[in-house]
Amino acid sequence: MSEHNSAAILDLLDGCLQGNRRSQELLYKQFYGYAMSLCMRYARSRDEAQEILNDGFFKVFTKLETYDQKRPFKTWLGRVLINTALDQYRREAKHQVYEDIRSADNVAAVNESAVSRLIHEELLELIQLLPPAYRMVFSLAVLDGYTHEEIAAELEISVGASKSNLSRARGKLKEMLAKKSMEAYERVVR
Repeated sequence: MSEHNSAAILDLLDGCLQGNRRSQELLYKQFYGYAMSLCMRYARSRDEAQEILNDGFFKVFTKLETYDQKRPFKTWLGRVLINTALDQYRREAKHQVYEDIRSADNVAAVNESAVSRLIHEELLELIQLLPPAYRMVFSLAVLDGYTHEEIAAELEISVGASKSNLSRARGKLKEMLAKKSMEAYERVVR
């Protein structure tokens, strides 16, 4: 038994490998909260996050034999979900127009103290409002620690475009934070 996975998780995984629907349902329920919070980072809406989650779990159940039980299941599941979100982004990106990265201007980084004061759900809501390319790069770089080289390879863009999109995402988040702060101030003043 792996030190990373409990006996109960390994039993569920074995059941899933045998095609047991009850095991699949229990595994889904056990990791739903973690999986949904991860998917929300990459989605525009809760519905889109649910779609990524369901597609990801479908991949988990159909490719579970590739999982190495010596490693933490949660880590493998996270990787599958991120890849599923990237696949969806790539499908949608083919239909979107990319901005010319040469016109990118330098935007100041997000004020870290303002971000730290936001509760998790508010920050996710703001991230979901970002244009898809910005949201993906921001999530990969800031939330999941990918390098610009890794992001460029995953999204099939240049390193410069990754850096530009991250800078623009931070700028947009800064604008949204400022607007949110102003709206909150105006409510208090009234």
